[in-house]
Amino acid sequence: MADRQIRRGDGVGEHPSPSPSGVPRADVLVEGITVKSISRKALAATLVGAAVAAGAVALSTLTSATAAPQAQPAGQSARIIVGYRVDASAALSDAAATQDAESKTRGRGQGKLLRRLSTGGALIDLGKVDSGTVDSVMAEYRKDPKVAYVEPDLMMQAQAVDPNDPEYAKQWDLFGATAGMNVPGAWDQSTGSGVTVAVIDTGYVAHSDLAAQVVPGYDFISDVNNANDGNGRDSNSADPGDWGAASDCFLGKDHNSSWHGTHVAGTIAAQTNNNNGIAGIAYNAKIQPVRVLGRCGGSTGDIADAITWASGGTVSGVPANPTPAKVINMSLGGQAACATTYQNAINGAVGRGTTVVIAAGNSNMDVANFTPANCNNVVAVASSNRQGNRAFYSNYGAKIDVTAPGGQVREESDPAGSVTTPQHGILSTVNASLTSPTTETLKPYMGTSMAAPHVAGVVALMLAKKATLTPAEVESLLKANTRPLPGTCTGGCGSGLVDTTKTVNAVSGTQPGAVTVANPGNKTGTVGTALTITNSASGGTSPYSWSATGLPAGLSINSGTGTISGTPSAAGTSNVTVTATDSSSPAKTGSASFTITVNPTGGGTCTAQTNGADVSIPDAGAAVTSTITMSGCSGNASATAKVEVHIKHTWRGDLVIDLVAPDGTAYRLKNSSSSDSADNVDATYTVNLSSEVRNGAWKLKVQDVARYDTGNIDTWTLTV
Repeated sequence: MADRQIRRGDGVGEHPSPSPSGVPRADVLVEGITVKSISRKALAATLVGAAVAAGAVALSTLTSATAAPQAQPAGQSARIIVGYRVDASAALSDAAATQDAESKTRGRGQGKLLRRLSTGGALIDLGKVDSGTVDSVMAEYRKDPKVAYVEPDLMMQAQAVDPNDPEYAKQWDLFGATAGMNVPGAWDQSTGSGVTVAVIDTGYVAHSDLAAQVVPGYDFISDVNNANDGNGRDSNSADPGDWGAASDCFLGKDHNSSWHGTHVAGTIAAQTNNNNGIAGIAYNAKIQPVRVLGRCGGSTGDIADAITWASGGTVSGVPANPTPAKVINMSLGGQAACATTYQNAINGAVGRGTTVVIAAGNSNMDVANFTPANCNNVVAVASSNRQGNRAFYSNYGAKIDVTAPGGQVREESDPAGSVTTPQHGILSTVNASLTSPTTETLKPYMGTSMAAPHVAGVVALMLAKKATLTPAEVESLLKANTRPLPGTCTGGCGSGLVDTTKTVNAVSGTQPGAVTVANPGNKTGTVGTALTITNSASGGTSPYSWSATGLPAGLSINSGTGTISGTPSAAGTSNVTVTATDSSSPAKTGSASFTITVNPTGGGTCTAQTNGADVSIPDAGAAVTSTITMSGCSGNASATAKVEVHIKHTWRGDLVIDLVAPDGTAYRLKNSSSSDSADNVDATYTVNLSSEVRNGAWKLKVQDVARYDTGNIDTWTLTV
């Protein structure tokens, strides 16, 4: 077979060039845009820390490694926690504790007992006093032989705050409520440590936001003319620039350097919390640049060899890969059937445990006609825009697995190569030069080439949490934990928009010697009918002791066997967590969470419910919700459930309306429309909710996405 040339431009993007003609090439590479620095204020949630015996362990997991616990801020009351010995009257008597506080703080503070903590300690408010007074009062308590301990009521800082990278605020694709990929919520579980991602692309151009992330790669371009670096294959995977003249290759037009591979790499693993540039999705993962695309594109033979080498396979004449990748990203392709050469290389990589993520292509056509995204054993990724629609350029079809943000720096009606909406692109790391490398910069691009690395980054987070995941398991978890596209998709966008936090939550990570509890799955029972649920654990040191939280009334867990049994006495859905504690010292624990739905005897009825409380809708602001809680219902909701909505709002086209099920799944009721200038929403929507349990808290979610018009949720009724 012919050694086919593959380009970023073969259905994977377009490259606006200063030349009047423009060149269909890599994902829209936005040239000449100055990216100004806008700092994003960190969201610092504050928790009151009861730093006592048992409490200190739990709170320590919420404390940032760089944020030490603080005493109460100036101007606020100072508080201390006092633990009495069991034989002290103040250990059980609030009156005695109050009297003791008043005695020990006389002349130094107010000495008021606020409450007893769950640990038995007395929380004492000293009023607005200085630190010296606090120390003096604590010293007084410590002299009392009936006091077991006394300590300040410290303020803990929540760990999950926004990164300090100055351009993070522009990365809507990571955190945007409408069409972002819900990345920040996963960072407290995984940041990609220990995982290498191979970026098979144009190579790597030096950038300060990526330098610490890069491990040695390889240059697989065998054609010296295409390589643009004066030689063929070698161990130098640096990107010299892929600019070229019309006469250089079959493209037929002049084109500028794209720095495509470096842009892709930044999305995956740019350094984060380094006060520089952007935040990467798997910011502790490593990037292995594998160069296959030169000024004329890349050949099938070179790309296949790169797949093999990157995944730890053997390529004749090339040294072994010292750091094989567990994830491969290929933001490249061409219009053709899947070549046997590609499929064999991919099968080999997957067989070695490497997940292969590939961009679907940018021709607004069925991906079945674009390789290598149409090959088997890959994760094929379509692109969505900032509104949550399938991007106008993105390929589609039955072979799409998932969708991720790819951005849109222009509208479909704008001239090819133009840049009219840079704020809707994907911002990442590139070089400012149109030819050979000069100074680093950041630029917004668009394309499925930008969507694929979002997914590759999520895969790195998954594998860092559980290294034993197979490529098949990775693909299954990705597809099972997406959310519906907030907008529209014609032609097929896979299972939906990747939800990073939900996906990483679904990964059962295990550490050596850890206790793992097998999840029994969601269970259903009936009031008055005996129910038994068997639980099992592995790892650690047996035997285990078992406990459970959230059990429905009438059920209990056997602490020795883990079996939940009993006769439910009330209808409803309960969120249950079972925990197994092993016999080692210190003890290890494992847990599993699931739901138990108890239906009423005889099936019960489920009448329509209405919430008539007004909820103001902020102009061009955050989404608001109104809640209806269904209870006493049996089974799942109807395939023809009704949502009657009444909203008072001028220019109703500004509004996006969703119904959010108890499990968090969102069902789009209404999209925004700039041409719908009528006032108010008075409509009844029919929704297929047959996969949802009826009982639970249902939410009507409304967001105003444009300026100048306001209103409120008036009333809504739900029939499930």
